[in-house]
Amino acid sequence: MEDLVLAERPVWLLLAIAVVAIAVLLVLIIKVRLHAFFSLLIIAVATGLAAGISVGDVIEVVIEGFSSTVGTVALLVGFGAVLGRLIEITGGAQVLADKMLDTFGEKRAPLALAVASLFYAFPIFLDAGFIVMLPVIYTVARRLGGSFMLYVLPSIASFMMMHALLPPHPGPTAAATVMGADIGLVVLVGLLIGLPTWYFGGYLVARAIAKRFPNTPVPALLGDPRDVPKEERPAFGSILLVLLLPLVLIFFNTAFSTLNEQGTVGEENFGFQLSRLIGATPVALALSALLAMLLLYVIPRRRRGEQIGGLLEDLVDDALAPVCSIILITGAGGAFGEILTQTGIGGEVAEGLDTLGLPLIVAAYMVTMAMRVAQGSATVAATTGASIMAPAITAGDFGSVGVAAVIIAIGAASIGWSHVNDSGFWLIGRFCGFDTVTTFKTWSVVGTTISLVAFALSSVVFVIAA
Repeated sequence: MEDLVLAERPVWLLLAIAVVAIAVLLVLIIKVRLHAFFSLLIIAVATGLAAGISVGDVIEVVIEGFSSTVGTVALLVGFGAVLGRLIEITGGAQVLADKMLDTFGEKRAPLALAVASLFYAFPIFLDAGFIVMLPVIYTVARRLGGSFMLYVLPSIASFMMMHALLPPHPGPTAAATVMGADIGLVVLVGLLIGLPTWYFGGYLVARAIAKRFPNTPVPALLGDPRDVPKEERPAFGSILLVLLLPLVLIFFNTAFSTLNEQGTVGEENFGFQLSRLIGATPVALALSALLAMLLLYVIPRRRRGEQIGGLLEDLVDDALAPVCSIILITGAGGAFGEILTQTGIGGEVAEGLDTLGLPLIVAAYMVTMAMRVAQGSATVAATTGASIMAPAITAGDFGSVGVAAVIIAIGAASIGWSHVNDSGFWLIGRFCGFDTVTTFKTWSVVGTTISLVAFALSSVVFVIAA
């Protein structure tokens, strides 16, 4: 907001305001039991006023943060929830679970879910991909029993690692673009660092945390479980087609965007224009949901001579109703993050860290981490961290592998240290049925261990490359 009226506040006072705001927010949610939606908005307004944002501007900032977050999340969550509900209610999740368990065995089910999530997370953003995977995770967890944590946390770790370290996800892609790095090389270095990070900092840590929550039930967010007779379940190929369609469309968009940036394809190229339309993540999910309606619901029921009537409309309503609260809470988290962003806390701390004379890769990690903690968004943190560090990269004599290692370190910093100003904290926590404290002990801890392991490995690559 260019015309924002913001009173001057010393950095120490801004930091104190942020710490107090987060502490009061946690008290409201955990102790007072005030709904997170109201708590986040109340604290966002109070924090803005205390930090020097004028009375006339503070509500505008809150609305801007709320709307920009919801504008992105609502479509992804809405279409993802409908797709997940269709896969659940038609028996598609049972088909996938059977195939997975037959292939990997019951003892390896958590690993199988985590590996499947790795592949599915490659082109699809964390929140959208995770929501689509949820019905399969629910089904496997119900069938095998035990704690829901055992099955969901390894999958979360997969999505977090891919989202943080590998293009085409927005954080590492933006960082690579700002620093003028080769995207293909960043992907290779990201895989070199990311796969051991996922296993040691994500999967094994997730399994260890799950043992501390032995009785976590499976949420019924996508509706009560329904045992669909085998003869009524969709074919495995149909399910695979529905799940692969968004991956194909998003890859289509990524490929043409890369060609456009390289100058190989112009703005007016038909393929490029088409990719921007159908390859956008919300559109890709919408098309997949429509295809699922047709292949998994309408056609099978027509063949069996069943009347559909308003059943499909009711199904969509049932899918959307439970996620409305999640969307609102996520938007409120975005509003709180926007307030902290507009106060300039993260920028002040990041610039201070940049001037301390730390080793380049350490400074890059610390600067990005400061932005992550201050304003919540992983993408904003990675982009800002890369922008602050880009002059040092340009001025130095660093090889392409070394630059890629710095980008991975920036991505690592952007996924850790998640707390209440991160919209993902609320989105994933609520979809898993976790309360606030449990989300800290699971989502936040797994993200931070991934962050630290990836930073350590990227530092090793940076030193070797130098």
